[in-house]
Amino acid sequence: MSGRRDQAERDRLITTARAIAARSLTHGSTGNVSVRAGAHILVTPTGSSLATVRAEELSVIDADGAHVSGAKPSKEAFLHAAVLRARPDAGAVVHTHSTHAAAVSCLAEVDRHDVLPPLTAYYAMRVASLPMLPYFAPGDSRMAAAVEELARGHAALLLSNHGPVAAARDLDRALEMAEEIEETAKLHLLLRGARTSPLTWVQRGALRPVSH
Repeated sequence: MSGRRDQAERDRLITTARAIAARSLTHGSTGNVSVRAGAHILVTPTGSSLATVRAEELSVIDADGAHVSGAKPSKEAFLHAAVLRARPDAGAVVHTHSTHAAAVSCLAEVDRHDVLPPLTAYYAMRVASLPMLPYFAPGDSRMAAAVEELARGHAALLLSNHGPVAAARDLDRALEMAEEIEETAKLHLLLRGARTSPLTWVQRGALRPVSH
């Protein structure tokens, strides 16, 4: 990859990181972002804040999640590598610890095959379905196989007692998906105990999915 293209990818990743922080989709040094960069993957480094991390501080890993160059990668870098292996059409992954989605990930009585109901057309188009993985401690490399398997059929995942992961063609679309998950999680929690009318399968089928 040329130096100019590499810098452009780094700048786009930093722009997304700042947007995630500005929209309160993560806090402190939580959350991480990655983007394909040729044969490698650029990912935010360990212990970094998405509000302050700089382009020159980004880590470079390979398709297996191994550290190639730059700062030490996030301990969840293998998660990004697993998703991108499973989804060759995806170019970016956003993982947040957004409050409402994280809250849903802690609920006991949910459909783990599809955690959130399709309350809005935008959720149905951008996310479609959201399965939830079993609990793994942050950084537990055993998560990689489970993530890779589930990501083959789903662009978005929810990690139990943790937060959402969204993969898409580019960083903008991955961020939009993560935001849609958070807003739908917020609606879901606000409406708990009330009768709701999620979109039917017919209504969902009539919608044109947003390209990931």
